Amino acid sequence: MTEKIMRRLVIKSFHIRKLEFGERNSIKDNTLTINKSTLLELEQNEDLIEEIRIDIIHPDKYDKFVNSIMDIIPISTKVLGEIGEGVTHTLTGVYIMLTGIDTEGKQIAEFGSSEGILNEQMIFNKAGTPSKEDYIIHLDIILKGGIPFERKLPLTAHKVCDNFIQVFREILKVKNGRDADYSHEFHDKVKKGKKKVLIIKQIAGQGAMSDNNILSEEPNGLVGGKSIIDMENIPIILSPNEYRDGALRAMT
Repeated sequence: MTEKIMRRLVIKSFHIRKLEFGERNSIKDNTLTINKSTLLELEQNEDLIEEIRIDIIHPDKYDKFVNSIMDIIPISTKVLGEIGEGVTHTLTGVYIMLTGIDTEGKQIAEFGSSEGILNEQMIFNKAGTPSKEDYIIHLDIILKGGIPFERKLPLTAHKVCDNFIQVFREILKVKNGRDADYSHEFHDKVKKGKKKVLIIKQIAGQGAMSDNNILSEEPNGLVGGKSIIDMENIPIILSPNEYRDGALRAMT
């Protein structure tokens, strides 16, 4: 049997065992430290934003109220190559949770909001959601009220969140791969004579928030990506490694 390797992807994971606020942003000795002042500049650069709130949610401390959940996002970055190949560094043990509301109390949601007690609104331990042993960096975006609901509102929240994550991506890029807690290698293979398998995934692409960003420069990022709405919902073919490496970012 002839086997051809199309792409090779190496994902190196750095596990976070402690999450805290401090004087500088850093990833060191399995500890992620966040400087809250990082948010002030992000807040001042966006006219539609009234305030950005940040909170650390510790494992098993999920019995708290949150505004409508817009996304759960891992902190990952490309070190070598493009999405789907090369080397990616990622953090485990911690996720970003983006929520949003405006100053008039309107949840940033379109076809039904998910505000409420986090324990009751999220199913943990599933693909795409934190486990009950993970930390959550809760980023709550307060948008200015009185603005008709349209795409620019959730996009602004996602943009600010992505800029915040990029601060830690830049730190993660220069981490020595030898210090990773785990390393996994994945190959996209073509096997001659074997069945060709295609998995069809239907994704949202309508209205103000039901959107997906595809093939950005960073895993699960925004910059350089394309909106499925702007592409008029045309079919897109992704390789297994592109999908595994964060080629899709849900904007709902």
